[in-house]
Amino acid sequence: MMKIRTKLLVYFASILLLLILLFFVREQSNDKVMELYHEHIEYFFLLNEMTKTTNQTFQALQIYVHEPLGENLQHYQEGKERLLQLQHGFQEQEKEGISKKNVLNMMTSFLEQTEQTVEGVTNLDIQEYSLYLQEAERTSSYIHEKTLDMINTELTNYQELSVLIDEKVTNTKKMGMAIIMAIIILSILFALWFSNGITRTIERLTKAAQDISTGRYTGKDVVVSQKDELYFLTKTFNEMKRNILESVSEIEEKARLAQLLKEMELKSLQNQINPHFLFNTLNTISKTSYIEGAERTSDLISAVSTLLRYNIGNLDRQTTLKDEVKIIKEYFFIQKARFRDRVEFSENVDPACLSTPIPCLTLQPIIENAFIHGIEGMAEGAKIEIHIYHKARMVCIDVIDNGVGMDQETIDRLLSKEEESEFSLSKKGSGHSTGIGMKNVMDRLKLFDKESTFTISSRIGEGTKVSIRLRSIQDRGDTL
Repeated sequence: MMKIRTKLLVYFASILLLLILLFFVREQSNDKVMELYHEHIEYFFLLNEMTKTTNQTFQALQIYVHEPLGENLQHYQEGKERLLQLQHGFQEQEKEGISKKNVLNMMTSFLEQTEQTVEGVTNLDIQEYSLYLQEAERTSSYIHEKTLDMINTELTNYQELSVLIDEKVTNTKKMGMAIIMAIIILSILFALWFSNGITRTIERLTKAAQDISTGRYTGKDVVVSQKDELYFLTKTFNEMKRNILESVSEIEEKARLAQLLKEMELKSLQNQINPHFLFNTLNTISKTSYIEGAERTSDLISAVSTLLRYNIGNLDRQTTLKDEVKIIKEYFFIQKARFRDRVEFSENVDPACLSTPIPCLTLQPIIENAFIHGIEGMAEGAKIEIHIYHKARMVCIDVIDNGVGMDQETIDRLLSKEEESEFSLSKKGSGHSTGIGMKNVMDRLKLFDKESTFTISSRIGEGTKVSIRLRSIQDRGDTL
């Protein structure tokens, strides 16, 4: 992942590197030009100084010849030493050639001739020092002429070289301008690329936010190709949108379920005629039957009263498996009185599971469907089983019947999201006592515990198995 700050640092580092390269090339070119300039200027100065010193040395020698005094000899000796130094410096020059050798030879001859002149003056040999003095004068003239020729030659070469230097300077300037133009173009391209990368992402986020503000949560996620800070911002935004969508869906589901509960309560209220009067009447009939010795009739009326009181309560209340199992026992007692030996009920309940919380009226609608749509038409051998047990940290509830069964299309319709199904509510006159369908049970279970599952497995002629899986009370406590 390359952060925005890293991109900027890389950009400025690249610009700085190009500028340093530009200055380095220009400095190198300037240094080379100055080096050539100083080299030729020093060479010119050396030749000019050699000519000048040769003339001064010869003049000092002439003065000494005419006035052989110690002071004049000292001036000559100083000129001579200076000329030797210049000769040594000229000899160390990198330039080679015949002209250089000739000048060096003439300087050597000039120094020898001046020494022989001084020796002739010392020996008072007029003829000798006059001859060498004339030779020294001619040699001095040759040195002067030769150095002038060399200066002219070097000036001519330097003129040609200056043209090349000017071309090199011009090329360096062009290269510098090219680098500057490249920096400008790269800066513009980088600015466009960088700004587009930011503004395009912000525009996408803005459009997605506007969609959310108008209530459209199902749009596509915002996609960012480059992984930087905006990538994580976009990723967080997409997650936020999905969370909002889930929250809205959950709120809508709760609202729909609340409406369903109100409708069910209304249906229940429509079936009630002064419940307290009805309960009191049933209790009176039960006690009268008991006094008259009809104990079974009294138990049956008591079971109906208990079942009715449980069913007309608030559907939104929470209860436990213990209460649900108690109610279905009362329900089986009533149905046993109706079907007698045609139906058999068996239960296999783990007592440790009975304290598990569960929505009210969860098991009875499943048992009623097993009776009404499963075994009601069987003349004999009908059987309904309920198993409650622990498995893999889940409380498992299985309701099994050996009735007529159903095909896969019917199972899919029962488990679908459709509001109405032929099995969603009981039909009038079918004997259904709760008015609550399988869809209602599934919705309330899912709202009660999102991790709960509700499955149906069945085959035509082989019966039906309805399975519910709930988290145990310990696991529910861990997540609270």
